Amino acid sequence: MIVSLLYKVARKLLCAPSVLLRSEAAKDAELLVLRHENAVLRQQLAGPVRYEPADRF
Repeated sequence: MIVSLLYKVARKLLCAPSVLLRSEAAKDAELLVLRHENAVLRQQLAGPVRYEPADRF
């Protein structure tokens, strides 16, 4: 369990600089991919999307 926790902490620490150093183009591309994925998933739903307060948070 401790090894798992240390792995997760180390991974978060190593990923933080990459997020801060990414270019605007990379951020825009990721945003477009996530929006497309969201649109595809919404098409698969039968009814309207209902968000819970925890989802909005």
